[in-house]
Amino acid sequence: MDIQPIVIGTAGHIDHGKSTLVQALTGTDPDRWREEKERGMTIDLGFARMDLPDGRCVGIVDVPGHERFIRNMVAGASGIDIVVLVVAADDGVMPQTREHLAIMNLLGVQCGFVALTKIDMVDAELVELAVEDVRETLAGTFLADAPIMKVSAITGDGLDELRELLMKMAGEAEPRSADGVFRLPVQRVFSARGFGTIVTGIPIAGRVKVGDVLEVLPSGARGKVRGIQAYHEASDEARSGHSTALNLSDVDHKTVVRGNVVAKPGFFKPVEMVGAQLTVLADLERSVVNRSPVRVHTGTVEVLGEIVLLDADELAPGETGLVQFRLSEPVVCAPGDPFIVRLASPLVTLGGGTILEESRYRLKRFKRFVIDELERQASSLGSPAALLEATLARAPERWLSLEELAVHLKRDKKDTLVILEQLAEEGRVVALGPAERWIHVETRAMCLAQIEDALKGWFDENPTRSRMDVRELRTRADLDAPFAGGLLKELEAEGRVVLVAGGQVSLAGRSIELDEETAQRREAVLAEFVGAGFKPPTVDEIAATVGSTEDEVRRVIALLVDEDLVEHVGSDLFFARASLDEARGAVTENCEANGQLEVPALRDRLGTTRKFLIPVLEYFDAQGLTRRMGGHRILRRS
Repeated sequence: MDIQPIVIGTAGHIDHGKSTLVQALTGTDPDRWREEKERGMTIDLGFARMDLPDGRCVGIVDVPGHERFIRNMVAGASGIDIVVLVVAADDGVMPQTREHLAIMNLLGVQCGFVALTKIDMVDAELVELAVEDVRETLAGTFLADAPIMKVSAITGDGLDELRELLMKMAGEAEPRSADGVFRLPVQRVFSARGFGTIVTGIPIAGRVKVGDVLEVLPSGARGKVRGIQAYHEASDEARSGHSTALNLSDVDHKTVVRGNVVAKPGFFKPVEMVGAQLTVLADLERSVVNRSPVRVHTGTVEVLGEIVLLDADELAPGETGLVQFRLSEPVVCAPGDPFIVRLASPLVTLGGGTILEESRYRLKRFKRFVIDELERQASSLGSPAALLEATLARAPERWLSLEELAVHLKRDKKDTLVILEQLAEEGRVVALGPAERWIHVETRAMCLAQIEDALKGWFDENPTRSRMDVRELRTRADLDAPFAGGLLKELEAEGRVVLVAGGQVSLAGRSIELDEETAQRREAVLAEFVGAGFKPPTVDEIAATVGSTEDEVRRVIALLVDEDLVEHVGSDLFFARASLDEARGAVTENCEANGQLEVPALRDRLGTTRKFLIPVLEYFDAQGLTRRMGGHRILRRS
């Protein structure tokens, strides 16, 4: 069986002959419920396989025409590639004809034609009047120039020509891509004896094989694919654009409903807020106002919520705007998914559009950065590379891992990496840090400027310093540790900063010129530390000795620490570098001679007291020279 990944769908008013036409074309009655057969009215979605004259197979979705079942109609229409708008010659264009046409347009359907049915029930003059009525209705829509096929499902008139047209359109239509990770909005679920849970629907992305594990969302239940049918025939694989039935193990059919999504695990997360671009129906008799209660239809789900207008006080008929839907229950969707929105009550279709993001936060109205980011997202849809670039450009985390980007793009890591490397070659993104996270070049430039501004600002405030603590730099630049570390490595590689051991950074080429008074104070303070040996003075003691304030002495001590002439050991305790180097040698000799540190001998060797010796030993522990073992210290390398 040569399955074409194309789905044909019917649309139109109730009792215009949609189901009868499908049965005449396929031999299958799409009305499967007893109530539908008894009432002669389609209530739910119907599915049929159609074998085209050239041997290819396509699927047909038959949707209900009654206004009370619009939600079922939208659930079926979400997977349609070619629409057959059915209009009865004896009735002409009716309310649901117009509403279905508008819904198809909003869902992005671009291809189709009109089947003018029941031509056997009226004379030729009325048929031509119906054609004129239809043509006027189609003006300005995607079906404006579409063929109008005159048919009778009862007599068979026109059916051969209609089949030929369907074959031609199916051949010209662009087959659905199987790119991306597998996702199937559930249209129907049931249990079959000996098999267990069966879910049906039309996958909108990716492929799935027997043996794959899938996730049912929003519940999160997982099950293995035990069997696959495509158009009622067993298959080892299903892909986007194929009407599919999946037999899932370890999933209770009672926990799955229409509107759920079956997908590859790890890529989709149910959300209760989505950002979107909404176009209001041009013939709507009202404007859409902020915080209106609505019903949102996307995929096969219908969910209540409210609409928040982000860039307008109201949207008049025909206008397009940015919105956020805040929903009463979680939905599963992805950027680029189409949606329809209706008033919660009365049930009036307001418009539709495209989902832009799975929102993590409540978006604030009239915020320029919010609007700019969503507009950038909207312009990137349709291109995986542009979408990936937009995701990086607007990422709150500033940089993202390959795994995170794959989830955003809804593609596997291999495909995502290929796109990233392409963007890198074009100079749009770069890999950053040892973990190779990715960052947009604009974000990188902005954050590098933040770091340099923070460095220059701090050194302007501290003209006698040559090094800045990286922790303070991160605070000033408002960057987290791994991210700031990656950027500093970039700056160091470019020769713009120098990273110093101990978590410090200096500006490359920065020189310090001390005034005479500060230079003299520096010499005096250094002499105090050197002369004190292993019994260093306190800051206030030095201040009293050299005749300066404590703040002035602290500034000089910081300068000496930058120059590596004085070391901060702990609390408010500082030692001359030469004294610490001597102590390091004495500790090493002591441990090597005794197998462990003999503290009394070391104290006597250095001529100090416990008050100073204990902080020095803890400093050497922290530096990695020694370590505690039981009640003693030994050299770490031993």
